Amino acid sequence: MTGDVLVLRALGLGDLLVTVPALRGLRNAFPDARLTLAAPAALAELATLTEAVDRVAPTTGLGALRWADPPPSVAVNLHGSGPESIADLLGTRPERLLSHWHPDFPDLDGPMWREDVHEARRWCDLLGFHGIAADPADLALARPDVTSPAADAVVVHPGAAFGSRRWPPQRFAEVARELACDGHRVVVTGSAGEGELARRIAAAAGLDEDAVLAGRTGLTELAALVAGARLVISGDTGAGHLATAYGTPSVLLFGPTPPWRWGPPPGTEDRHAVLWAGEEGDPFASAPGTGLLRVTVGDVVAAGRKVAGA
Repeated sequence: MTGDVLVLRALGLGDLLVTVPALRGLRNAFPDARLTLAAPAALAELATLTEAVDRVAPTTGLGALRWADPPPSVAVNLHGSGPESIADLLGTRPERLLSHWHPDFPDLDGPMWREDVHEARRWCDLLGFHGIAADPADLALARPDVTSPAADAVVVHPGAAFGSRRWPPQRFAEVARELACDGHRVVVTGSAGEGELARRIAAAAGLDEDAVLAGRTGLTELAALVAGARLVISGDTGAGHLATAYGTPSVLLFGPTPPWRWGPPPGTEDRHAVLWAGEEGDPFASAPGTGLLRVTVGDVVAAGRKVAGA
């Protein structure tokens, strides 16, 4: 099949990375098609590292999909359960639409949406329903062709999209101090908007200002940093998914969303230490989940030393 395969996933970095297995399945199923990912423009750099995506159609969210090309041969809803995402893709007039079933579109053939499944498997199962094979463990990314800004460093990534997933900054600082005292180079990463947070953590940990990389790396540089890191310490966010993608030892702090939905695949426990108190909650809340707060500095430091072989 030639023509376009249009995939909608207009979400964030971690959301992109858990769909890599599905994107690879689509690439294998339609090797001669142009695979277009409708996603935020900032993700275009990393989308090429999936080795499945040919181009990104900048799309900021639902209702923002703009498609001026001829109708795609196949449109694939990797965004959500609908109905908005389904309507967005139907607006491109595809010859075939692959999506979960939704009662607003009763004639659309697709599997029922399930909550009790890992996010990577969810999209592989969707493709499987439509006869396309995909391996949910196929999460690896290609390494970017740029130099790491801090090779072999311990990367501390304190930010997250929602407060419910943000472990307290002072605890990150204590972890950073402990690992720096072990002799590791420690850097603190984040977005440009998290620069002040990173500076406060670095100062409290006794780190030089050069240790603050928040706002100083694009996604390609962040990928190179994680790929060449000694250890990544992160909440349930994009940096943690990058560590999984590159097989970099990591300590991942989960709460209130359980790791069986968004964590590393089974069988990687020797490399990725997942800390979760077993308490679910509102993932969109502004305050840290009570289960997340039960994870201690000692827990994180011990897990980091173990997986990093320190």
